[in-house]
Amino acid sequence: MNYRNPKKINRNLGVIGFGAWQLGNTEFFGEMDDHTAINLVDEAVKKGVTVFDTAPGYGNGNSERLLGIALKPYRKDVFINTKFGHTPEGHTDFSVDGLYRSVEGSLSRLQTAYLDSVILHNPGRELLYQTAPIYTALQELKATGVIRHYGVSIDTVSELETVLTHNTVDVIELMFNIIHQSPKALFEEVEKQGIMLMIKVPLDSGWLTGKYTKDTRFTGIRARWTNDVITKRLEIIAKIQTLFQKQDITHESLQFILHFSAVTCVIPGVRTVAQLQSNVEAQAGTLTIPQIQELETLYDTYIKNQDTPW
Repeated sequence: MNYRNPKKINRNLGVIGFGAWQLGNTEFFGEMDDHTAINLVDEAVKKGVTVFDTAPGYGNGNSERLLGIALKPYRKDVFINTKFGHTPEGHTDFSVDGLYRSVEGSLSRLQTAYLDSVILHNPGRELLYQTAPIYTALQELKATGVIRHYGVSIDTVSELETVLTHNTVDVIELMFNIIHQSPKALFEEVEKQGIMLMIKVPLDSGWLTGKYTKDTRFTGIRARWTNDVITKRLEIIAKIQTLFQKQDITHESLQFILHFSAVTCVIPGVRTVAQLQSNVEAQAGTLTIPQIQELETLYDTYIKNQDTPW
């Protein structure tokens, strides 16, 4: 495993993380029994994965619960990032009191005395400014050692600019991949500030594996895509596959993201040991500069002009 060490964290972190939205989440991702989930997390640690991303709302608290069981023997060796703002019961609560309740619940489910990072889970823009009262509460929790770092989970380059200009967070979780490249314009500033940058949705919800075809039938959370979006995504993926002359573009998609030194880690969702193995194998290689330039040109001349909602 390769490691990166953002200044605000001052700790070596594996570049391939573990997105734990799927753990115990039968509503969106189908069945995964506890034994399978715990073994999958255990296997990730053995492969050098150190960053685990979860949230109270993932699987109605089950994601945190399963990570708590699986990571207990490895607690000091791993970095657990959780969130607040969406409760296990499905409510939205970004209040200061809600933060304290959320942290208490996460500590219990994760079976830990501290949280490596707590971030706001896709908050409204007004909560991206450090003047919001929630940051005073986060700073107080950090001072006590209950949490060690805090930050935000966001989606757009506009939100990123707001945070970088008006906040002093330690951690940013951001959507960025071959199909959503606009945030890279601010990566130099992210790195300058020493922020831990976690990349969510690195494989564009599975599209950037190359596994979807015109015959794929989407269920669960993936049923949100319209026929028009599916058709457009298939066209985009075909162009990327042509660039690499291969159908499975998982490794290339992750390597594109890791090309940027501001990125600390990617956190692809994991459901099987085979997926985990593939993700870890990706970090052993790199794209060439001409390949990076081709993907950037494809984005600038074609992808960014298409309708590609998450």
